[in-house]
Amino acid sequence: MSNEPRLKKRQPRWLAFGLLALGLALLPFLVDAGLGRSWVRLLDLALLYVILALGLNIVVGYAGLLDLGYVAFYALGAYVYAWLASPHFGLHLPFWAILPMGAALAGLFGVLLGTPTLRLRGDYLAIVTLGFGEIIRIFMNNLNAPVNITNGPQGINLIDPVRLGGFSLSQPHQLFGYTFTGVHLTYYLFLLLVLAAIFISMRLENSRIGRAWVAIREDEIAAAATGINTRNLKLLAFAMGATFGGVAGGLFASFQGFISPESFNLMESIMILCMIVLGGMGHIPGVIFGAVLLTLLPEALRYTGDWQRNLFGQIYIDPADLRMLLFGVALVAVMLYRPAGLFPSACRRQEFADAKG
Repeated sequence: MSNEPRLKKRQPRWLAFGLLALGLALLPFLVDAGLGRSWVRLLDLALLYVILALGLNIVVGYAGLLDLGYVAFYALGAYVYAWLASPHFGLHLPFWAILPMGAALAGLFGVLLGTPTLRLRGDYLAIVTLGFGEIIRIFMNNLNAPVNITNGPQGINLIDPVRLGGFSLSQPHQLFGYTFTGVHLTYYLFLLLVLAAIFISMRLENSRIGRAWVAIREDEIAAAATGINTRNLKLLAFAMGATFGGVAGGLFASFQGFISPESFNLMESIMILCMIVLGGMGHIPGVIFGAVLLTLLPEALRYTGDWQRNLFGQIYIDPADLRMLLFGVALVAVMLYRPAGLFPSACRRQEFADAKG
């Protein structure tokens, strides 16, 4: 009899998870039917940014290390995939072999970035990481002479799509009597990798390593005094976050089929950081919410020209300018009225409440 209340509590939870899984499985078809194929592609990009945001959340949200050069690891993963799966070097290695290589190289560069910055904090760390991100971008932009490694500002094109054996995600396939296009199949691949990233993040958050990161974030001197090896744990945070970025970069290259240094500028790092801060720093559901919101909202605001035409009969403000204006106003409003984020953790919400008295 004592187990009956516990079973009753579990049933709604499993029902909610089942409905969520069904909704995620049907989402690309519902979006395709209601909004068009282009919005399914945006869903794919949103999942890609979720992986990036979860990676940066390890560095910024857990360990408290302000990293403004995170896009450099994204670029490294993308270029590794482009080098090994395009006509640029004449190599066409399989997807499952290239993706771990890009993740490993990005993780190695994460350690190389973290090693000289161990004594830096706050603004100084942000400036150094910002410089690292710009160095990688400039290198990629200029490594086309005397030996053409990156093809310079022209970028690398004709990158192979994801292939698993003879199954290519760039072509439509008939499965269970339904036609799955490339963007639909890509959605399911990205969704599986997002779930893997969420699982890893949750395991890290609830582990001794995750609690040590939080201790370093709150007070590094006190953490060191309790016996925490702050040096190794900060390097581990950089390496883990960079690995997530390398995976996302490889997926981006295979999805786009073309990359160039302009795809990895400073604004990308700022946007990924905004996703974390806006959603709720250190809170996995909040980070996911922020990544999806900041990927889809700017695209939705592209229709401001149509809204003006419907309301006033003509366009008074250029849609591109108005879109960024509304986007900036929304960010400022959230930071003023919800400084902990739109979906913060209970602990962080309490910290901000205590700070306000």
